[in-house]
Amino acid sequence: MHSRRSVFLGFFLSMVIVLVGARWEESRDVEKMSDAASSFLEALTEDQRSLASFDFEDEERMRFHFVPVEMFERRGVMIADLNRNQRARAHDLLKSGLSQQGYMTVSQVMELEDMLLALEGGQRFARDRDEYLFSVFGTPSNDGDWGWRFEGHHISLHYTIVGGVIALVAPAFLGANPAEVKEGVQAGRRVLGDREDAGRNLVRALNPSQQRKAVINVSAPRDILTSADINIRPFEPIGIQVSDLAEDQRRMLFELVDVYLSVVSDEIAEHRRSRLLGSDTGGIRFAWAGSIEPGQPHYYRVQGSTFLIEYDNTQNGANHIHSVWREFDGDFGRDFLREHRNTVPHH
Repeated sequence: MHSRRSVFLGFFLSMVIVLVGARWEESRDVEKMSDAASSFLEALTEDQRSLASFDFEDEERMRFHFVPVEMFERRGVMIADLNRNQRARAHDLLKSGLSQQGYMTVSQVMELEDMLLALEGGQRFARDRDEYLFSVFGTPSNDGDWGWRFEGHHISLHYTIVGGVIALVAPAFLGANPAEVKEGVQAGRRVLGDREDAGRNLVRALNPSQQRKAVINVSAPRDILTSADINIRPFEPIGIQVSDLAEDQRRMLFELVDVYLSVVSDEIAEHRRSRLLGSDTGGIRFAWAGSIEPGQPHYYRVQGSTFLIEYDNTQNGANHIHSVWREFDGDFGRDFLREHRNTVPHH
C-alpha cells in the first residue's frame, strides 16, 4: 500500500502547486481564455458573429462528432470563411485552451487533411484543413458560465467555464489518418504516435498472467465503442486493475493518462489530475484488444470511476487512429454546472 501511494504522489507531485495557488492559476487561465474568446467574436462581422454565437443553454452545445463535415452538419463559423486577422484571433482562442504541444498536435491533425486530399483526390470529401468550426456559447467572462467548441474531421474539443472556473475539457476527441505517413517527404510522421506507443508499451510490460487479465479480446473493435454518443455509461469492469500492477507498470499507466492530459493547457491538466488524485485511483482499469504487434489492429481503454479513455487503430489497414477522453458525468461540464448551481443562487 505504501509503495502504491508513493507512486501516485510521485506522479502527481505537481498537485502541490494546485493546492497552494489553484484559484489564482485558474482565474489567470479563465481571464486569458475569456479575453481570447471576446477578441475573436469582436473581430467577426455581424453575420459571422451570428453564426458563431449561441446561448449557453442552447442544445447545440451538446452536439458532438468527429466525422467529416459532409457527414455531420455543424454550426459555427468556419476557418475557411475568416480573413487573416480573424484567423489569428481564432488561433489565439485555440491556443488559450491547449498546451504548446497540444496546439502543435491539433494543427498536425488538420494538416493531415491535405494528405488525404492527395491520396483520395477529393472524390468523396473535400478534405480541407480549413473546414473546422468555432462556436461560442454564452458571453465570455471571468466569472460566469460560458463555453466554446472547436470541431471538424478528427477534432472535437469542448470547453466549459463554470462560475469562473474551467471545467473539464470533454469530450476531447483527436484522430489521425494516416496514423503513420508511409511515403513522401513526411514519411514516418506519426501525429498521435505517443498515444499508440504508451498503450503498447504498457501491455507489453505486463507478464503473461497480467496480460491474460488485460487483453479482453484477440480482435479489436472497428472503432471506439462510445462512438459520438452524448450520454455514456461505464463499461463492465474488465481488464487489469491498477492495484494488480507493479510499481513501474503503474507509473506507465499514469504516464499513458498524462499523454491525453498533456494536450490541454497546464492549468486545465493540473485541475483534472487533482480530481483524479482525489478519486479512487486504485480502481482504474486498463484493457487491451487485438494484437500487441505494431501495424496490426488494436484497441485499448483506461476506465476510472469518473473518466474514460478510448483508443482504436483498426481502419485503413490499422493506420487510422480514433482516440477520446470522456467523462461519465462531466462531459460538457454537466457535473460542474450541477454542483455550482446547487451551491450558488441563480436568478
